[in-house]
Order: sequence, then C-alpha cells, then structure tokens
Amino acid sequence: MTLRMSVSSRRRIAVVSTSRADYGHLQWLLHDLRAHPDIDLKLIAFGPHLSPQFGRTVDHIRHDGFVVDAAIESLVSSDTDVGMAKSLGLATLGLADALGRLRPQLLVVTADRYEMLAAASVALTLRIPIAHIEGGDRSEGAIDDAVRNALTKLSHLHFTTTETSTRRVVAMGEEAWRVHRVGALSLDQLTRGDLPPAEPIAAALGLNLDLPLFIVACHAETLRAETTVWFDAVLAALTRLRGQVLFCFPNADAGSHDIAARARSWVASRPDARLVVNLPPRDYWSLMQRATMLVGNSSSGVMEAASAGKPAINIGTRQDGREHGANVLDVPADADAIVAAVERARTPAFEVMLATLANPYGDGQAAGRIVEVLTSVPLDASLLIKRPPPA
Repeated sequence: MTLRMSVSSRRRIAVVSTSRADYGHLQWLLHDLRAHPDIDLKLIAFGPHLSPQFGRTVDHIRHDGFVVDAAIESLVSSDTDVGMAKSLGLATLGLADALGRLRPQLLVVTADRYEMLAAASVALTLRIPIAHIEGGDRSEGAIDDAVRNALTKLSHLHFTTTETSTRRVVAMGEEAWRVHRVGALSLDQLTRGDLPPAEPIAAALGLNLDLPLFIVACHAETLRAETTVWFDAVLAALTRLRGQVLFCFPNADAGSHDIAARARSWVASRPDARLVVNLPPRDYWSLMQRATMLVGNSSSGVMEAASAGKPAINIGTRQDGREHGANVLDVPADADAIVAAVERARTPAFEVMLATLANPYGDGQAAGRIVEVLTSVPLDASLLIKRPPPA
C-alpha cells in the first residue's frame, strides 16, 4: 500500500500568477501539482489579478477550486511607464513578505510579463531556486523580450516550448541538464478535458456563431514611446470587415487604458461588436475554435491558434522574431495590409493548408512533463549553483 507523504516531507513548490495572461497557461499545471501526492502547492496571485479594472481574476482562480496562499495588491492604477515601474516595486515588497513566510523549496515563474521580475528577484535573494517556463522564445517589439531573457539568467530550471527556444537558452550559457523542452502549457487546454460548449458562451455575449466572428486581442507595444499609435490602423481595418468582433481586454501595460477606452468607443458604435474584460481560459478556447480567425498582436494568435486550426493576423512589431506556424500572417500596422491579410486567410487554399497544420509549440502535454521534472530534480544546493560552460 502506498502511503501519502506528510506535508512536511512533501516538496513545497510555489507558483506565481499575475493575470489572465499567464493563468490560462498555468491552469493544468496547477491542477497536476495540486493533485500530486509528493507536492505541497503554494499559489501566489498579484498584480492585475486583484484589480477590479482588469476583472479581479483572482476570484476566477478560486472559483476553479485553487487555494490562493497569498494575494498581493501591487498594481498602480496608471497608464504610464512610471506606473509600471512603481507596480514592480510594490510587487517586490509584497512578494518579499509572502515568499519569506511561505519559504518554498522552488518557485515557478512563467513567460515574460514584467511583474515576474519582482518574483524572480525576491526568490534569488531568499536563495529559492527558480523554474522558468517559456524561456528562449522571442518577442522583440516589447520589453517582454528583455524580461524573458533576464528571467532565464535568474532561473535554475528551464521549460522551453520549441527546439529553437531550447537551443537559445543553452546558447545563453545555461547548462543543458537544466533545460527541458516541454511545449507550450497553454495547449494543454485543448487536449485535456472537454471544453464547454461555445453556444451558451456566445449567447451570453450576444454573439451568433452562425456568422463570421473575429476575436481581437491587442496590447501595447511597450518599446515604443507612443505605445498605442498603431492601434488606429487596427480600428480602421476592422471598420472595413464584415463580421462580428469580440475585443479582449488588453494586458496591464502603459497604454492599456487608452486601448481599452478606444476599443470600448468603437464597440459602442457597432451592434455586432463586444468588449469583454475577461473570459475564463476554457471559455476563450471554446470560442477560439468556433471563430473565423484571431486578429491583433497577442501571443495567443502566434502560439495557440494553430492548434485550433485558425488563421491569425499578427499586426505590428510586438511579436517580432517569435516562431510560428504558417497560419500566422505578419502584417504592418496598416489598414490596407490588415484587410488584405484577412482576405488571404479566408481563401480556399489557406483553409486547405490549415487542415494539415502542425503547431511548432507542441502537443498539449506540457504540464505532465513539467511535473515529472519538478518531482525528480534534486532540491539542494547544487540546484542553486550554476556553472557556465568554459570560455
């Protein structure tokens, strides 16, 4: 008979989540960590998760049955780069208290959101090893790219999405045994469990799935002095398209208030358009599978749409350099170019290509692979001591 380990002898692993941007990726990993008999999961939510303006998504986490061990108020209600910097400082203070109290044996951070720098910095000073998900990817048109690379160098275990990303992390001087290619966590949403039916979700939003539906996700280009000027072209193009439009709320970056306000104003002038602050991850995936295509500059279109067999129109520079499948059409922030890409994506030849498309980001089994490493890697001083290759 197998006996369950006592809490004190189980591995205490903490996971940090800032918003719907990473929670949708982490959901199945959290499920598997919580269910594992050898793991004592601690979950920390901070930043936009606690903001009513961004849907207070910490409540969604609890609704999904997860215990939030620390909920940290840290988001400054601002639309500027100074506000982002101050939010980073507040997150550092709150995470110092939370991680100092919880003292996990390992901290899991994901992707490239700037708030993750606070979590990694605090963990480093407290001598807590860090596992980073999605290192080695690229998004050169935003500060996210530098954040991701910084997290890679601060971290001690790396879970990469593609073979190319794996090579990049090793090329940065990380020891090969620390780097594990697992695929994109977000794709687990498609392969594990039944998604909710799309019809009632659409009906609640006032959408008709018998008509064309464009899901639009646009975020600030945070390396630009004017982070939202390109959004004019998006609105101009959407005005010329025939079909329903579902705007997803932007991430909490400098310029997000401006994008949200202009999207809300545009939606108000269109009876067939909606703006949603937050959709639960599985509702979003359900609608994605029934949508005509994704439009905007979100990593969702670049990384995930291929697994749903959908075209993605990737606008502007935010995702520059990111690996993607043939379903993604890169276009400048120009209304004519956007409309032309939409028309191309709706041709019979493009639809035939989508039917046999492989997603370079994996097979939707990432969570299990990550848990296997987290439950077997030695959690001792050797994990903290990184030895770069000889010069």
